[in-house]
Amino acid sequence: MPDVVTPPPSIRVSDEVRAAVAQGQPVLALESTILSHGLPRPRNLEVGLAAERQVRDAGVVPATIGVIGGEAVVGCSAGELERLCTVDGVVKASVRDLPIARAKGLDAGTTVAATAWLAHRAGIRTMSTGGLGGVHRGASETFDESADLPVLADTPITLVSAGVKSILDIAATLERLETLNIPVVGYRTNRYPAFYVTDSGFELDYQVDSPDEVAALARARDELGLRAAVLVANPVSLHAQLDPEEHDRILAEALVAASEQGVTGHDSTPFLLDWVQRATGGRSLAVNLEVYRGNVALGAEIARAIAG
Repeated sequence: MPDVVTPPPSIRVSDEVRAAVAQGQPVLALESTILSHGLPRPRNLEVGLAAERQVRDAGVVPATIGVIGGEAVVGCSAGELERLCTVDGVVKASVRDLPIARAKGLDAGTTVAATAWLAHRAGIRTMSTGGLGGVHRGASETFDESADLPVLADTPITLVSAGVKSILDIAATLERLETLNIPVVGYRTNRYPAFYVTDSGFELDYQVDSPDEVAALARARDELGLRAAVLVANPVSLHAQLDPEEHDRILAEALVAASEQGVTGHDSTPFLLDWVQRATGGRSLAVNLEVYRGNVALGAEIARAIAG
């Protein structure tokens, strides 16, 4: 069985989420940087509210996680969700940024790492996102690797994503996931997805074919006393993906532009994603939303299966 977690007083858990966790009801954690930093206004708020309705319609309690005025919140209200989506000055917070945001009283969208870390401390066992962070291209020289990976190595949550963002070094990311002992399974596929495209070109050793299989895997992890997240790679459908050849061409152009303009570090991801969006005439945004809706739907099913 997973640890019984009592969140510290510094983490505010909504009454609805607290009650659902205590009663063993299914709860699905949702990250907020996709809203605060990943989508344009006012589409971001529409997507956030729609995701919560989608989760509720599936019989699961949604828990959007963010930081409001320095306070980490698990289960944002509609007003708090609107604040993260519309107020200027919202920062992006990984785990290392949480104490800074708290001390300075900042509003922050939480990354995959921070969302998973806070969700686990509130007793939530399942989470959905769009794409994971991972190892960046050129990391052998820059050491640029997302904090998502080491945090997930020590946070026993079940996380649904469409693989890692395709702008990253996927081969290196998969190697790091293996080194960190993080189980990765494909959902009804043995091919690792790459966010905008269904198949990254890399094979996975294992696949699962139902939410019950995922729940069994999470239980086995807990019974063994392992601390890593279980990653469920859920590809976007073939009909909704970006054309792989177009994707590869645009990404190559974006990487050249980033190099020529000296874009590095934490500026790389937003630069590259923005380039892809503009180069596809906004079609990449439509794929992004399709990815997210699919992961939210599967996450809700898995949350129900894990709650048993």
